Amino acid sequence: MREEQKNNTSQKKNNNTPKKPWFWPLIYAGFSVAFVGMIWGYNVYVSDDSVKDSEWTDASKDPNSVTIETNAQAESMKYPFKETLLDNVEIVQHFYDMEADESTREKSILVFDHSYVMKTGVSLTMNSEPFEVVAAMSGKVEAVNLDPFVGDEIVLSHANGMVTKYRSVTGILVKVGDVVEQGDSLATATENEWNPTAGVHLQFEVLQDGVLVNPETLLAF
Repeated sequence: MREEQKNNTSQKKNNNTPKKPWFWPLIYAGFSVAFVGMIWGYNVYVSDDSVKDSEWTDASKDPNSVTIETNAQAESMKYPFKETLLDNVEIVQHFYDMEADESTREKSILVFDHSYVMKTGVSLTMNSEPFEVVAAMSGKVEAVNLDPFVGDEIVLSHANGMVTKYRSVTGILVKVGDVVEQGDSLATATENEWNPTAGVHLQFEVLQDGVLVNPETLLAF
């Protein structure tokens, strides 16, 4: 009788032990949340690093180039020589313009090898003496062409779509790829065999979106 009571008591204890069907699903859910949190944290970390790298890359750009490009957007073209020379420099040969007066058109036609050549720019001289040639606007050196016959040439591109050419120069101070500011020294005016009547001079040309324009309509101080 006592043995049966012991057995019954043991069975009751076993039957009263609570079952926990939610235990393992809760563990799995906890691991899932932790895993998702790790993935999210990693993505945030990588994203922050990418932003920092991008900011560093932008900051590593040459500040002078950025400043020059910004300034060039608002620049007006100036004469390609120092302002102190303004009273001494003159235009000896003009850009050929069909709408110009007869006298100006005559000064814009060259005779070379028994043929007439219309001027594509202006010839600037200072009593046939060498003078310092400077950048008419801020820009980038696109080409340096060496030709002793027509004269060595520097080509600059500008932020407003213009291109300026400085021909019949010597002692060139810049190279392709250089970024220059308005007024920076480029070279020295000299003479050439193609246009000997102009003596020591600078042949200055301007193109807007690839089309030649009259520099005299743009030049000023």
